[in-house]
Amino acid sequence: MVLLLLLLSVAVALLGFYLAFVRRCPAVRRAAFHRREPGRAGDSAPQPPRDGWGPRLSGFPLRLFVHVANTAFGQFCVMPFLLRMNNFTLMRYLDIWEYPTFLPEVAVEGRKENPDTKSTLEILKQLMETRSQPASTGFCFKGIQDYLNCYRSGELTPTQVANNIISSLEDCEKSSPPLRAIVEWDRVQIQRMAEASTTRYRNKCPLSLLDGIPVCLKEEMKVVPYHYRSGTVYLGTEPETEDATVTRKMREAGAIIIGVSNMHELGIGVTGCNPNRFHGTPRNPYNPQHFTGGSSSGSAAAVAAGLCPLALGTDGGGSVRIPASFCGVVGLKGTFGRISGHGCLPLSYSTVGLGPLCTSVTDAAIAYSILAGPDPLYPYGLQQPKPSLSEILAPDLQGIKLGVDWTFFKACDAEILAVCQKAVEHLQAVGASVVELSLPEMEEVRVAHVMCILSEMKDFLQPDFNTHFKDMNLDTRLSLALASQFTAGDYIKANRQRTRSMRFLREIFANVNCILTPATACTAPRIHDSDLVTGSNDVPTMLQTMRYVQLGNFTGIPALVVPVGYSATGLPISFQVMAKWWDEAVLFRVGLKLEHFRETTRKPAIYYDVLA
Repeated sequence: MVLLLLLLSVAVALLGFYLAFVRRCPAVRRAAFHRREPGRAGDSAPQPPRDGWGPRLSGFPLRLFVHVANTAFGQFCVMPFLLRMNNFTLMRYLDIWEYPTFLPEVAVEGRKENPDTKSTLEILKQLMETRSQPASTGFCFKGIQDYLNCYRSGELTPTQVANNIISSLEDCEKSSPPLRAIVEWDRVQIQRMAEASTTRYRNKCPLSLLDGIPVCLKEEMKVVPYHYRSGTVYLGTEPETEDATVTRKMREAGAIIIGVSNMHELGIGVTGCNPNRFHGTPRNPYNPQHFTGGSSSGSAAAVAAGLCPLALGTDGGGSVRIPASFCGVVGLKGTFGRISGHGCLPLSYSTVGLGPLCTSVTDAAIAYSILAGPDPLYPYGLQQPKPSLSEILAPDLQGIKLGVDWTFFKACDAEILAVCQKAVEHLQAVGASVVELSLPEMEEVRVAHVMCILSEMKDFLQPDFNTHFKDMNLDTRLSLALASQFTAGDYIKANRQRTRSMRFLREIFANVNCILTPATACTAPRIHDSDLVTGSNDVPTMLQTMRYVQLGNFTGIPALVVPVGYSATGLPISFQVMAKWWDEAVLFRVGLKLEHFRETTRKPAIYYDVLA
């Protein structure tokens, strides 16, 4: 094995030297260079996205490759080769005229706010009352409405539910394999919040629709009195003394915070695999031998396993939507700046949006109504329009235009495509019209997003990389070694592309209300035994997983994923709806109709009914 890897390293070195020569050859550069003049959406024929290249690495091969990647030889030969094989050098051969856009903030110009005839609370209450009930014989996730019904009727109190949750948390860590959804929780804290909520219900004065509702928050968010580790072993050495803004809003709403949830180390990954001693790899409740997706891995697992109907996550490269999709729950990434990120680790300031993971679209709307809005402590989104849920209760989708780029849409596994095509037909059947469109330069978007998010992470984590290199997981070290290849020129060029892509989207959203895609191009990958010890790196699967989510992060538009079916092996399949900036309401309207498409909900293999 060692000899084989040495021979492979020599081959890679030779290729690296050859490509380094090609990069410096003026004749070749001139032949490869393309000028990108200002264009319009749809000017070019749609192209299918490129697949990634690279071996799946885990165990000793991963250790060896990470060691080589972080040497001078690796930085000069191996990593440039990896960049070229995955087309990450694309932007270097494009001459883009537009000025760079470093933050995807969009001002609201000339938008007339329709005054809501009903308050948001009234709309949400009516939405919960009209929520369709599944057949009594079928499985159904317990949502916020189910908890409220128990509390209002006196069938259960928040204190009783909290005790059930504590028992479940104890049980799921003793199981084989352990769920590892919640990485830190405190019995006294949970019971204290539950008792306060029980008193409010007894006095008939609940604080909000989230009063007494169990929630968990991704470890990337500050939550008193837990450690703010962000998936590492070296951060958060002392318990936190200050809440993030979203944590404070949860407390003010009366929610019961049951703990902080697991995550991929520093958010740099889409599997959730985290082998360090504080975390471990969370298991997918639908099949414990498969990943949950990342990086908000524990949040998705907690909701799918029934530990809570609502969890919070962050999404810089699909980190809410990917785990929601893999675990069969609803996930929302808000417009860039819509939900405050104050008190969250600022890993990538231009791509991250916060959002809820929930059991239903209705629950996502409830969470959104409480979390959305400007925060004086958070510099982005201060000029955002008032969040509105008007027209969310419309009985159909008449007047809604849904855009589909079929070339891009079909770039997924066959069984995902079959289910998602039928979901599009369902939306047409309830009144929506489908418009064929072209999403321009999606390969450029893919590359530019990777350049932006990895460059910003590498900049923020440079002190950690220098002082805690050996404390980091292997795949984190490899991702940061790749990030070291990007230059300031790459970063500026990527942000020039952002300007183009945002202009294309403005043109597209002038003609359609939403853009439809599958949520991911593959279902949840299988966990290998060596992954649990060393972690793993699988570039082709990573790029497949991120295919449909990068546009939303790169341009800042909001996106919602809704489960619509299952694969032949019983793994969840989800659908994504994207809308123009600040128009989350239309996502909920379409998402509510999508929920009617899936005829049955399968019960996860790991599930705790805390209302039983």
